[in-house]
This record gives sequence, C-alpha cells and structure tokens, in this order.
Amino acid sequence: MTGASPASPAPSQSEIVVDGIKHMIMDGRLAPGDRLPIEKDLAARLGVSRGSLREGVRALVVTGVLETRQGDGTYVTALDPGRLLSPIGFLVDLNRPENIADLQSVRRTLETEAAARAALRIGDADIAAAEQVLSAMGKLLQAEPVDHEAVMDADIEFHRIIAAASGNATLAALIEALAGRTVRARLWRAIDEKGVELHTHAEHQAILTALRTRDPDAARLRMGVHLLGVEQYMSGLAGHEPAAPDQ
Repeated sequence: MTGASPASPAPSQSEIVVDGIKHMIMDGRLAPGDRLPIEKDLAARLGVSRGSLREGVRALVVTGVLETRQGDGTYVTALDPGRLLSPIGFLVDLNRPENIADLQSVRRTLETEAAARAALRIGDADIAAAEQVLSAMGKLLQAEPVDHEAVMDADIEFHRIIAAASGNATLAALIEALAGRTVRARLWRAIDEKGVELHTHAEHQAILTALRTRDPDAARLRMGVHLLGVEQYMSGLAGHEPAAPDQ
C-alpha cells in the first residue's frame, strides 16, 4: 500500500494576489484598460496585506498584465499577445547552448505554419514591404566587405513581416521570442559558411514567390527548407554556441 501523497504547499500571499487579479480579469470584473481598485479595498477583497498586494501587482507588471502609471494608479494592459508573451524571450535566453537547435526546431515548426497562413492572408502592402527588404538585402550582399549584421537585420525584418501577415498575433509573438535567441548562431553561420548568405537570399526569394502567388503549400515547404538549413547548422555546433564574432 502506497503512502498518501504529500499535500501541496499553501500558496503565498503574493500568489493569492496574482491568482485573484487573474480571475477578476477572466470573469470580466476587470477589463483591458480598467484601473485597479484602490490598494486598501483590493487588499481587503483578496484577504491579503497591502505589502503582499504590492508584491503580487509588481509580478503582474513584469508579466505585462498590469501597468503602473505614475501618480494615476495601476491599470490592466491591453493584454495583447506580444506584450503577454514577451517574458518567454527572457526564459528562452536562459536555455543552455546545447538546446539551441531544439529552439530552432520549434521556430521552424511555427514559422512554416505562419508562412502558410500568410500566403492566404497577406496583402499587397506587405508583399511590397517584403520585396523592399529583400531588395535592400541584395544590395548589402553586393557590398565589400559585407555588413553581416545589417544583412541579419534585414533577414529578421523579412520573417517578421511574414509572421505578422499570418493574422495570428499569438503565433507572431511566439516566433519573435524564439527568433531573437538564435540570432547569434545565425550570424556566426553567415560568416563561417562561405556563400550561405547568397543561398539564404535565394531561399527568401522563393518564399516571397510562394506568398505572391498565394500558394500556402509552397510557402510552407519553402519556409521549412530554409529554416531546416539553419537548424542543421546549429545541430552541428556540438553542444556549444559560439560567441558573436568580432566584426
């Protein structure tokens, strides 16, 4: 006969605050843009001290749920996915270097779906913006020496346009959080592998063609192939992520 499982520890006072405010938002007592009740009343409502209330509120400010306006109180934010999911970028940064290929694999999964969705939803203005980015990237690649960081900035912007065009703000926010973590290894690859930036540029052009023709299957395939190359390079780093090279 097995022993009884240990009881879960009682939540701290600040956890009670976080949970209480979360439920107030979920059940509609607080809406995006609403001001929190005054400190004394909210502390009494949640059954916590005012010090514990402040700790819980600070935690919710860090996570993007609340914002404090100097001299005007604390408000519920717009609760947009980009803001709420931004702490994921911090957590991703804490991943060990040997996990970077795993992060890229997740990024590839998300971005292939984003590309397929974008092919069905992207407007002419976003197509034109993506074309401008790739045109600028092409000019950068013709310069001598190549400004690898500027090329990477253009690369990031191209992927950002596609993620936004997917029409799914949560998907775009997750991609943003993951993409930033892999920049250093991608920059190393650009310098380490001769000709890889020109090859990458051609892959970007193929993705853009699929978007322009509104072909979700082609967009998914082209994006997958493009990001798989990055993932395979990262897998070959053998458990360590190189430091950013000097420019």
